[in-house]
Amino acid sequence: MKRTTTKLADGRELIYYDLDESAARDTVDRRASEPVDSRPELRLDRATGDWVTIASHRQGRVHHPPTAACPLCPSGDGHDSEIPAADYEVAVFENRFPSLTGHFGRCEVVCFTPEHGVSFADLTEDRARLVLDAWTDRTARLSSMPSVEQVYCFENRGVEIGVTLAHPHGQIYAFPFVPPRTAKMMAVADTHRSGTGGNLFEDLLAEARAAASRVVLAGEHWTAFVPYAARWPYEVHVYPHRRVPDLTHLTEAERAEFPALYLDLLRRFDRLFRTEGQAEQTVPTPYISAWHQAPRNGGQELALHLELFTVRRSADKLKFLAGVESGMDSFVNDIAPEDAAQRLREAAS
Repeated sequence: MKRTTTKLADGRELIYYDLDESAARDTVDRRASEPVDSRPELRLDRATGDWVTIASHRQGRVHHPPTAACPLCPSGDGHDSEIPAADYEVAVFENRFPSLTGHFGRCEVVCFTPEHGVSFADLTEDRARLVLDAWTDRTARLSSMPSVEQVYCFENRGVEIGVTLAHPHGQIYAFPFVPPRTAKMMAVADTHRSGTGGNLFEDLLAEARAAASRVVLAGEHWTAFVPYAARWPYEVHVYPHRRVPDLTHLTEAERAEFPALYLDLLRRFDRLFRTEGQAEQTVPTPYISAWHQAPRNGGQELALHLELFTVRRSADKLKFLAGVESGMDSFVNDIAPEDAAQRLREAAS
């Protein structure tokens, strides 16, 4: 992997990641230098102890532009985008409309491919591995920033999720605090260690592998399974067999196996809601794909894993977070985890 770091016209950082070591990434951002006006504020919810980010400047961010004006496509033909180059493989840049910035962390955009009308599932294994390497490199570099407590790499796909740009991309949040879900997992993992002497995540993986009814895919180094108490209609967790705190600790063998397994899983999600007689699903499955990594402090018991889930519960129905979920954070799932795993196994082709 070749990494080339440069600057956009307004001073934000742009990093190209290439498989081709000879790739020249010296194209200058030709846009006018307009200062980025982002002043997020962190406020503590004293009733819960959770941090809330106030980022009113995000109201002005780009919202479903036409393809010809996509800010994530390569520049060219009179269109100057966030990527000055006429082509790229994987590109990462500081978000122009960040929720976190400066002493409050950092937000980055990860462009998976220059092709506008595709998805992550359409990538080759080599390109998916390049994205994995970019996630890993950003995890290492952002984790070294004094203000950062946890690095969170994720992808939102689909208008149902709230995506405002159709181009295949993900994001990275470098949090200056430990987010609520991580804090909760840390507390449960510590209690599990005290009560059993074992690691919670190692035990969850062992239980899933023993319960074949919830396993969707398994390789030599990774297993993808539906959790016993899945919150979402179709939810799959992907664990490496060897417990590590974050992406930077994976071995070459673990990195090499992941792309094929992950691409297979994403393609199964895209085949979930085909109707009888259809060769392909007409509407791609909306999903969130989220890497959970241990924070800098107090996360010794946490294990790296990926959580992939969709808000779609059938071809024509979505899972909305209504009163009990949004109001009380108490989930009700309409689909049994074992049935979801079976559907995903059957979606092999």
